[in-house]
Amino acid sequence: MSDSRAIPGRLLDGCRKGDAASQKEVYARFYGYGMNITLRYTRTREEAVEVLNDGFLKVFRHMDRYNPAFPFLSWFRRIVVNTAIDHFRSTRKEMDMLELLEEGLGDQAVEMPPLDEQSDLLPILQQLSPGYCMVFNLYVMEDYSHEEIGEMLGITTSASRSNLTRAKQRLRELILDQMPSKAKLG
Repeated sequence: MSDSRAIPGRLLDGCRKGDAASQKEVYARFYGYGMNITLRYTRTREEAVEVLNDGFLKVFRHMDRYNPAFPFLSWFRRIVVNTAIDHFRSTRKEMDMLELLEEGLGDQAVEMPPLDEQSDLLPILQQLSPGYCMVFNLYVMEDYSHEEIGEMLGITTSASRSNLTRAKQRLRELILDQMPSKAKLG
């Protein structure tokens, strides 16, 4: 069985030449992986599909920039995450901007249940406001620093920290609300 993270040379060549059949095969191979990423950054499946399709368009337009000496999956992931960030920026004006303002929560420690990509946390993450979700994903899942997040989103470092704290706090509340009442007491 071949490594599903690699892209065969024939597909790479086909995509670079704009071959629709090659693009369709790459789309089918990496759709699930891309959806796992975009679902974390969006509120609905439809929005996730839109972001993912935009990401695939960028992949196909810039396939000539991909260096086969490096893992395709890493390059693809970076493009999809950046596309989600671009989507966030373009829709941010429609959101409630209060969440992005500094309100003095600072760096309060908020305990949160363990998180991994395979957890059932996705539906809960999607209940966060877009700004909280974006900062949470960039910091926790993508390992960006608050300085980098601030630059990407056009907010201050302290606003990034504050949004992360609020996101963790809200996630904890949502998780506790979904626990059976016996488990909450126990």
